[in-house]
Amino acid sequence: MTNLKTQRPYLNKILAGTSAAVLVCATVGSILTKPDSPSYRALKKPTWQPPAPVFPVAWTALYADIAVVNGLVLTDLVAEKRNREARSLATALGVNLALNAGWSGVFFRANRFWLSAVWAGVLAGSSWDLVRRAAASSPARGAALAPYGLWTTFATALSTRIAQLNR
Repeated sequence: MTNLKTQRPYLNKILAGTSAAVLVCATVGSILTKPDSPSYRALKKPTWQPPAPVFPVAWTALYADIAVVNGLVLTDLVAEKRNREARSLATALGVNLALNAGWSGVFFRANRFWLSAVWAGVLAGSSWDLVRRAAASSPARGAALAPYGLWTTFATALSTRIAQLNR
């Protein structure tokens, strides 16, 4: 990690960028999510699915975490002139956010439950890649982002079980 004086010229701009990207993801995902639709209500769901109010609370915290942790890692990379790594992380984050928002469309709009289970698995792999990159920057950042990897892994199990129950 670089010191705050070295980071200062980049920090606000990069955090604004990661926050904006995460906001777009959250907005698209929210628009595509339809938990009140008759088709979703009719689905068989596992008994271990969290109650509906848990999802917006969990996602709000996770989205803030994604924006801040990745913003800090990117800030360090840019301040250290590690531009190739910064571009690689920015691309990985963009892919992750596209997968994140896209899952809602596949599950809630297309009702493609097996595809959504596979999609969630790819999202989880992408999320763990972000955790790995954050941990390489700082173990504390990796630990801070780990709940995202855990949540998307749980989402993979949940999506898979829903697909099994609704063949």
